[in-house]
Amino acid sequence: MKEIRFFYAPEATLTEELPDDEAMHATRVLRLKAGDEMMLMDGCGSFYRAEVTLAVAHRCMYRIIETIPQQPQWKTNIHIAIAPTKMMERMEWMVEKATEIGINEFSFLNCKFSERKIMKIARLDRIVISAMKQSRKAWKPILHDMETFKEFISKSAHKHKFIAHCYEEVPRTYLFDELRDIAEPEDCIVMIGPEGDFSIDEVREAVDAGYISVHLGESRYRTETAALAALMMMQLATPNS
Repeated sequence: MKEIRFFYAPEATLTEELPDDEAMHATRVLRLKAGDEMMLMDGCGSFYRAEVTLAVAHRCMYRIIETIPQQPQWKTNIHIAIAPTKMMERMEWMVEKATEIGINEFSFLNCKFSERKIMKIARLDRIVISAMKQSRKAWKPILHDMETFKEFISKSAHKHKFIAHCYEEVPRTYLFDELRDIAEPEDCIVMIGPEGDFSIDEVREAVDAGYISVHLGESRYRTETAALAALMMMQLATPNS
């Protein structure tokens, strides 16, 4: 049986035509034709079973046959705030895998020891969409523009806030233990520093702003690996079942 393909259509119910990029993939790569079925995802919690009504050149039109609301796979809003690496390929890989695992938001931090001061969100957004389709996620993660460390912690309103770092002189607890002790998980964020870690002053500023000082275990991780380790802990500690 032919596999039904997924396409990202954020305005699926407001139009009858796939966005340009998705239409090109449907018609030129997958060679869909009128009568073929496909699944649409709006990135806001719903899938739609649809039938192709027209497939020509760069256009793909459809009609929705069935709306299929999805249930969240985890209880809390999961947010990773990370200082991006100098090599963008590593951040792209992290964003892709984090989306496949399951995450709600990404933020990017300009810290004292950051090697990258500018982020181009557009390419990361395309990677998120591709990973969302691949892993059949009903919600599209939000990508926030880069902010300075001070700006970010000054306005953070998350209920459960953590900063992961390697300084032994600042008392730390194991992130997973902290997460498991949360009786009603609602909104969790973990901050991950650059390759040289946060500065100790940044760690102390975050703690003063209400962040809990944590570590991710005995291993020392690369920045992108630390983000995924923290994400997996949040996922495992806050399942929806």
